[in-house]
Amino acid sequence: MTNDQKNKLKTQLWNIADTLRGKMNADEFRDYCLGFIFYKYLSERQHLYANEILAEDGIDFLEIDEESEEDQEYLAAIAEESIEQLGYFLKPAELFESLATRALGAKTIEEEDFESLDFSQSTFILDDLMQVLNSIERSTMGKESEEDFDHLFEDLDLTSTKLGRTPKDKNALIAKILVHLNKIDFRLGDTESDVLGDAYEYLIGEFASGAGKKAGEFYTPSQVSKVLAQIVTLGKDRLKSVYDPTCGSGSLLLRVAREVNEVGHFYGQEMNRTTYNLARMNMILHGVHYRNFDIKQEDTLERPQHEGLRFEAVVANPPFSAKWSANKLFESDDRFSQYGKLAPSSKADFAFVQHMLHHLDDSGTMAVVLPHGVLFRGAAEGTIRKYLIKERNWLDAVIGLPANIFYGTSIPTCVLVFKKCREQPDNVLFIDASAYFEKAKNQNYLRDEDVERIVSTYQERKEIEKFSYVATLEEIAENDYNLNIPRYVDTFEEEKPIDLGAVSQELRQIDQDLVGIDATIKGFCDELGIDTPF
Repeated sequence: MTNDQKNKLKTQLWNIADTLRGKMNADEFRDYCLGFIFYKYLSERQHLYANEILAEDGIDFLEIDEESEEDQEYLAAIAEESIEQLGYFLKPAELFESLATRALGAKTIEEEDFESLDFSQSTFILDDLMQVLNSIERSTMGKESEEDFDHLFEDLDLTSTKLGRTPKDKNALIAKILVHLNKIDFRLGDTESDVLGDAYEYLIGEFASGAGKKAGEFYTPSQVSKVLAQIVTLGKDRLKSVYDPTCGSGSLLLRVAREVNEVGHFYGQEMNRTTYNLARMNMILHGVHYRNFDIKQEDTLERPQHEGLRFEAVVANPPFSAKWSANKLFESDDRFSQYGKLAPSSKADFAFVQHMLHHLDDSGTMAVVLPHGVLFRGAAEGTIRKYLIKERNWLDAVIGLPANIFYGTSIPTCVLVFKKCREQPDNVLFIDASAYFEKAKNQNYLRDEDVERIVSTYQERKEIEKFSYVATLEEIAENDYNLNIPRYVDTFEEEKPIDLGAVSQELRQIDQDLVGIDATIKGFCDELGIDTPF
């Protein structure tokens, strides 16, 4: 599939979302639009897999008669294989295509002019759709994949008045969505392509830009994700594991996977239930087998779900300066006890750093996005920062990012890179990338060349005037472990020298010009018979 075709698919999907969402906000309609795309994906995947099994018999999965005793044997065999390989099972009548066709009644999808279709007269499929979504979850009960599909469609509330005032109105909107989505070929048979995965990521990004402040809960801008992903994968073509303790929609985990040939296992934790569902969908939709990801829903700091595990790559974009309990009991928690101080309850930034370092493997790399305040704030945070550098020597680099590149906040941010076994243990690299970005209508964004500049500078650990500086540990100690980037990277621009002689000449010329102007004004005043103003 060409880039033009990919872009066309993205545009089609967004147009459907944008035109059908009606009076809903972008973040509200997100759950419906992405949920239906996911259902279509599961259906197409089921159809393709079933046809592989049926290939020898020359039967298409849709041709199977669910009422026939003979075909029941086929269904039982396909169901068993599907649950083992895919993690779920859908009957032919439960496929997306079957429901979309049913919504149109006797009409065939290929023949219709979609713009003129009256969906208020559609066959009522709302109850069938609810049963199908429940059936997907039921097919996994008692199976290895149960946890990964549990309540996966719970945010797809088909009874919500947001879809319409009456059941008929709701049905018309749902039918319209199904029929429009059914027109689009997701090309799942193309094993070399991840077109739908790319389109899904695109949609998440578009919904994020429309959701404003709420977007920070589930999405990290793609270029920022690329910086983190490339840093934690430098020199590697395979990762045993990658972990994101605030995984949102899972986009950052998947971005890491794109930088290597293989990731053994994905781990993540997300507090928001809706976003947790989105992350699981995103994993499955990108072809990550249900056995290869472990996404949990809980508060990461208060109730961690991956205790005892260490990961080769750890990445995160935690909520900036979030509140947490800072309960005294955590002073004996292995994640925090060695530092002598807990992060303040009003700012959990360093609590996330401590949690992530606890889970970082000795040979791993960690990259985390944080607000600039973590670089210089004192009190408990100053104590933690000093311990990390002086006692543990885990900080490898500090990277300053441009302001206004995150949805919902304009504050400047930074990336902290940590390693427990550092190649350059006697220094810390500082990069000031705050001036390298492209301005957009509502926010700034990193260009590909900006990402490349940051990553290559980190990789080569080189000093570039007004951009990067390699600071010794002694220098950092002299600065009392204050990591404020301007202390290390001098970006001062000298003002051009002023030619005082030229300025004097210019002032004399102005005085001469004023003499002529005054004479002209005096002439006008004499004609009018009034006094001059000077």
